[in-house]
Amino acid sequence: MGATGFRIALACAWMGAATAPAADRPGTDARPTIVFFLADDLGRRDVGFMGGREIKTPHLDKLAAAGVRLDQFYAQPLCSPTRCALMTGRYPMRCGLQVGVIRPEATYGLPLEERTLPQALREAGYTTAMVGKWHLGSFDKAYWPNARGFDHWYGHLFGALDYFTHLRDGKLDWYRNGAPLAEPGYTTHLLADEAVRILRAQPKEKPLFLYVAFNAVHAPRQVPPRYEEPYGHLEGERRTYAGMVAAMDEAVGRIVAAIDETGRRENTLFIFASDNGGPDPGRVTDNGALRAGKGTLYEGGVRVCACAAWAGRIPAGSIVDEPLHMVDWYPTLLGIAGAGGGRPLAIDGRDAWATIAEGKPSPRSEILFNTTPRGGALRLGDWKLVLSTASAPRKKKAPEALVELFNLRDDPGERENLAAKFPEKVKELRERYDALAREAAAPRNAAE
Repeated sequence: MGATGFRIALACAWMGAATAPAADRPGTDARPTIVFFLADDLGRRDVGFMGGREIKTPHLDKLAAAGVRLDQFYAQPLCSPTRCALMTGRYPMRCGLQVGVIRPEATYGLPLEERTLPQALREAGYTTAMVGKWHLGSFDKAYWPNARGFDHWYGHLFGALDYFTHLRDGKLDWYRNGAPLAEPGYTTHLLADEAVRILRAQPKEKPLFLYVAFNAVHAPRQVPPRYEEPYGHLEGERRTYAGMVAAMDEAVGRIVAAIDETGRRENTLFIFASDNGGPDPGRVTDNGALRAGKGTLYEGGVRVCACAAWAGRIPAGSIVDEPLHMVDWYPTLLGIAGAGGGRPLAIDGRDAWATIAEGKPSPRSEILFNTTPRGGALRLGDWKLVLSTASAPRKKKAPEALVELFNLRDDPGERENLAAKFPEKVKELRERYDALAREAAAPRNAAE
């Protein structure tokens, strides 16, 4: 479906929701429980609500149907940068986290001067809890989740751990509040178990921020056999991956059911997104018609599946076809929570509540996808500029620079490079990109 079709769908959804309560901001006495689900390496079209048909995701589809599908929602191309964007409301290049991911041997993390989302919410009176993958620094406990605003943390510091043994590179990577924890179980199941326990123990009158950062569906491809059985017609890693998606969907369903059981549903904001596009598209994951996947600045790497639901505040069945970015959740959630000032650093995020809940135009005219020494990308309106520098050839020549220009309204799959046809548009976007690039901190990952 094209952009026009999405706008029609949004209009229809709003006509159908004309009698629903206005989606105004809650007062502090009605601050919602916030449940933020973040999937890892999920293909954009590997969920039903984004048009997927091959893998069954009934719980996610039901959640999306109860609220809004965000069709032009962007993340970073890799997971540590996306988590930085969510936790700070700032582009990762401002934190020096624009290159690569934070590996176990790294001696850096999310800078300590950053005021994180859970810190701000806790100051506003929220209990803050996290289950799942952190990936924002481990070399010193000052960088661990409990020191960055989470009252409770259960999960792991890195990705790519074994789903059953919880080992990463032969070392246990599983903790409860910073203490190593050896316990049996499939990680997706264990994270859901912990989230349900948190919800049942939390006093109903106390607002809660629950961040559920699944390691699913990141490699290694592992899942209990019963989840693979319905996908016997699929081949190789795609079959196992499908089972992993199904297990994650089931976990989402269990957590939503716990919200219902504890009587919180009417005042709970659910958010779901992937941290980047699916890797190895076409063989393992499905990013639909979008170009490329994880690790790239093309749409398949940064335009991800996403939805949000809040009964009575977000119209059921609505679709927003406006560009938004992960950094926008920071000011949006602080606004909903009634969290005041105290921001030590300027943020890049924009409060997008009116767009999400009322279908109004996006508060942002541009999105910086990234800027690194090797290239980057910027969206300005419907136009997108992608800059990349090829590796230097063996002969001592300057590396070749590739400039690509796309019109995402007409060509969301980025098939036609319009740079030669519209040099003035290239110049306009390049000037804005260069201005932002000059604001970037030096990459902390100097090895890449």
